[in-house]
Amino acid sequence: MKRGIKDFDVILNEGESYTVEFKESPDKTLASEVCAFANAAGGRVFIGIDDKGRITGTETSNAARSRIQDTINQIEPPLTVDIMVYQNIIVVTVPEGTNKPYSCARGFYLRSGPNSQKLDRNSIVEFLQTEGKARYDSIVNARFQIKDNFNEAEYQKYLRGAGISNVLPFESILVNLGCADYSGKNLVYTNAGALFFRDNTQDIFYEHAKIVCVLFKGAQKVNILDAKELNGGIIENIENAVLFLKKHLNLRYEIRSLRRTDILELPEEALREAVINAVCHRDYFEMGAHVMVEIYDDRIEITNPGGVPKGITAKNFGSASVARNPVIASLLHRNHYIEKMGTGINRMRIAMENAHLKAPEFEINEYFTVVFSRTAAAIDNVGYVMDVVNSTEYVVDNVVDNVVDNVETGNTYKIIKMIRIDGTVSAAKIASAIGLSSRQVQRILKQLTEGGVLTRTGSDRKGFWSITRVVRKL
Repeated sequence: MKRGIKDFDVILNEGESYTVEFKESPDKTLASEVCAFANAAGGRVFIGIDDKGRITGTETSNAARSRIQDTINQIEPPLTVDIMVYQNIIVVTVPEGTNKPYSCARGFYLRSGPNSQKLDRNSIVEFLQTEGKARYDSIVNARFQIKDNFNEAEYQKYLRGAGISNVLPFESILVNLGCADYSGKNLVYTNAGALFFRDNTQDIFYEHAKIVCVLFKGAQKVNILDAKELNGGIIENIENAVLFLKKHLNLRYEIRSLRRTDILELPEEALREAVINAVCHRDYFEMGAHVMVEIYDDRIEITNPGGVPKGITAKNFGSASVARNPVIASLLHRNHYIEKMGTGINRMRIAMENAHLKAPEFEINEYFTVVFSRTAAAIDNVGYVMDVVNSTEYVVDNVVDNVVDNVETGNTYKIIKMIRIDGTVSAAKIASAIGLSSRQVQRILKQLTEGGVLTRTGSDRKGFWSITRVVRKL
């Protein structure tokens, strides 16, 4: 039966595209072209048109169409297409497949621009992940029989944290959590179960799942001061990564009502969220990379391989929830490591904002990196020790007003207080307010700048000061 095609002349003029393929005859590549469209967004194959868009015609008999249908029938899983005749050509309309991936005798194909490309092994794995057909955390790992590799202590700790009773046998609980399944008569881990509860944490099968923590000297990845590889269960790794950060970050002390509170240089809540996010959403199919926790003099970087999952865009980043590893996410949620799906990014931002610190930055490519600045801390109503001027410690106490009766210490305090209130204040205005010469103020500002406490942005006339270093109170 012959039917019309809307904008047929336009299709000929525009040529082959992501959804259009021209073929002179129904040769052996037809199945791969149909397969490629089904694995992508669908499209049409015009048989009887050459690569330059010239109509050459083809046989349109019932027998010819039957042969085309037989060729397409080799695609697995089965795919329904529409075959129609228009003038002296045959048009095969291919819908986007609902049961991807599709393959033919020649392999797996995917439409990419105006071409159909055969997928290699790695591309097939990536395609399965992208389409949600292969979730690393739900795959059964028959190597790990639970009777030989079960960490009872971690399991019991998890149950307590999640509020799960021991009424059911542990086998049933593990299966219900998505942590185990049966391989024949043997109860074996899924990858999620092994990452949480396996006993042998030195095995090579999950070596890629460790967290690597590194403390660098300076702002470059050159000199290592401390390093630690965390290769335990997921929750153990998260806790130890946070401990590594707390060990190497500065503390300050706030005293209110005669009680002293230790305050970490960067809010622990933000750091914890970043570590959990990295562990939860990393690409575990990527065997050659680890979650990295890196501490530099000026920043913290927490990185996981795999970028962001499909479905996350610049517009919905921070609000939409797409779980690359839904079983791992569910297990962390049950244990209260994740409060609500999709809130982690905003929780980091809010924690930094509440601490009057610069918002975290996010770098997205093949990796996903959260960057916390260590040079943008604001001075509020707390005290600090500043190891700057002439390498001598000067007390800057913003809790009480009766400053130590020392000219340099008192003037340093007054200058920082004025800058905290107004970053655009000039040296002349400072000098007038505190009774020093402009030259004396410039000298103190220079010492504070060289000591890393202050940073000047912009020109002398139109620039502003930033307090860039938080140090320890006596």
